Formats: sequence, structure tokens, C-alpha cells
Amino acid sequence: MPTITIDTRMINSSGIGTYIRNLVPKIISAFPDVKFNLLGNRQDIIQYQWSYVENVDTLDYLSPIYSIAEQIGLFQKIPKDTTLFWSPHYNIPLLYHGTLMVTVHDVFHLAMPQFVKGRHKRLYAKGMFSALKHKADTIICISHFTADELQRLTGINSEKIKIIHNGISETWFNIEKKERPHSNHYLLYAGNVKPHKNLARLIEAFKSLAGKIPHDFVIVGKKEGFITEDVVVEKKAAELGNRVHFTGYVDEDLLKQYVVHSDALVFPSLYEGFGLPPLEAMACGCPVIVSNTASLPEVCGDAAYYVNPYNVESIAEGIYKVFTDETLRQSLIQKGIERAKLFSWERSAKEHLKVFEEVLNS
Repeated sequence: MPTITIDTRMINSSGIGTYIRNLVPKIISAFPDVKFNLLGNRQDIIQYQWSYVENVDTLDYLSPIYSIAEQIGLFQKIPKDTTLFWSPHYNIPLLYHGTLMVTVHDVFHLAMPQFVKGRHKRLYAKGMFSALKHKADTIICISHFTADELQRLTGINSEKIKIIHNGISETWFNIEKKERPHSNHYLLYAGNVKPHKNLARLIEAFKSLAGKIPHDFVIVGKKEGFITEDVVVEKKAAELGNRVHFTGYVDEDLLKQYVVHSDALVFPSLYEGFGLPPLEAMACGCPVIVSNTASLPEVCGDAAYYVNPYNVESIAEGIYKVFTDETLRQSLIQKGIERAKLFSWERSAKEHLKVFEEVLNS
């Protein structure tokens, strides 16, 4: 019986966690004759019913990512009978010498080192991508943009790369509106609060509009881990008083209520490997304003209003136009719903399964 070992330590993270939670159960159910070992915090894994099936073992493994300890731990924990090891992030097991599949979500650490906190993290990423170039048998990239960046920055052979887009949950298409999570009309940003998400410019843009629109600005996402540039975000937000609201982390049900009640979602990120928040907003009929850079045009197609993320005036103009041009709003809403239908985890899983079958059969 073939054995697939999967690193699931990031199962409860936002981006990569969403990827793991949606794809791993579908992969497991498609291969009843394959044994699966799930590495990670056992208490996290056993929250999910699909981890209890007969051909799945959970192996408790707590070493933090981006650490020397994780390499020692992976070497010790990966079962010797592993046929294929799947790393859903670029932090691959350096001491493992079997067949290796890895998913690369973005090449942010190499492409934008100015935003990476700590020289050790930059060096770790550089070393890991160098190792990935030589050790990985198959690399899944979640967008053409990420695949192009990976080749540009590492020189990895394109023949190793498979491009498979992420999906979105069907639940985003049929959200029941409940009590408004914020009493006033509002513009929404959803995502982690990190420097490359460009919130400093976004708040500047909102500030320039504050006298023209009645909306508040609601920022939903984790604030932990601020580095120097993020202090600027808090300072700029404070200048606007109660017009800007940070919610911190919220669960998915509350996030959906924030999105479905918002008048628009704005996502002016400087660098994204895919960008799920705009697609999720589209699915529930919320118009979106996004950067004209990185993977966002690839993902959003003609269903978003694009702005230059480096230009405060461009961001402000986009927000104002989407709020005031009703014809544009309705067009974005309709196109958005149709665009979001193109991305499902079922479709993504089928494409992943083809890759797994190819690797196992080889």
C-alpha cells in the first residue's frame, strides 16, 4: 500500500490553512487504498471528522515553521515507508530523500525581502527555495503569477511545475444576512494586517474621501506581528477617530457577515500569490476594488475595479467611483458572482488528484 505523508501543521492558519482544510479531506477520500500520515498538532487535526477514517494516522509534531527544530523533527517524524511526502508550504524537509511534492503559494520572501522581519527568515527562505529547486519532484503553484515568479527568482525547471488555482467554498454564495456587525455603512478590508497589504496607503486614500462619503472603514484581520511600517497604520487610523475600526481576528461566520453587509471590499495588496478575499466577496455579491498587480488580475478577471496600489489618488478614486456609480456597482456585482463560480475546491481537488496519480504511478 502506498503511503502519503502530509505536513498539516498550518491547518488552522488563514491562507495555507484554508488550502489544507479544503483539499486534504478530498485527497484522502479519493485514495481509500493509500495510507495517509498527517503530521501536526494532533489536537488541531482531530477537530476534523475526516481525520478519523481508517487509512489515516495522525502523528503529533509541534516544531515551529521556519526553524532548525522543524528540520530535525521532520527527519525524525516522517515514517520510513513514506512513498510521497507532500509539503503544502515551501518549508520542505531537507533531510528527506524520497519523492517530494511541494505547494508554493507565493515567493513573497524572495520578491519583497524589505517586508520580511528578521534576517534569519530571509536567509531561511533563500536556502529553502534553493533546496526546493533541487529536491522537489513536483511543484504545485496556485497561480500563473506565482509560477512565473518562482522561475524568475530561482530558475526552477518549468517542467516540474503544475499550476492549479485555489477554490472558494460554496457557502460564500448563499450567505444568510443576519444582524449587521457594524451599524454604519462601511468600506471593508479583510486579511492579515501586514505591511505588504498596503494599509497605510489605503487609510490615506480613505482619509482623503472622509468628507465626501458617509462610510466608516472596517479592517477585519489579525493585527499581531506588527513591524515598523505597521505602527504607521495605527497612527494614521487614530487620526480618523471612530471612522476606522479594527476588529482583530474573527471566525468565518462573522467574517461572512462583515463581507455581505459591506458596500465594497478593497484589497490593494502589493503582492499576492492568489488572493481569496476578493473572490469570496464576489461570490456573495459584494463589489471589489483590487490592485492591478501580482496575481489579482489573473484571479479577478474583468469582475473587479483595478487601482494602482502605489498611488493613493488611484485607490481613493476607485473607492469613490464604486460607491457613487450605480451602473458600475451592479456590473461588478453581476460579473463578480459569475467570476467566483469559476473557482471551486472540487475543481481544484480534481486537478490535484491528477498530479497525485501521476506522481504515484511514476
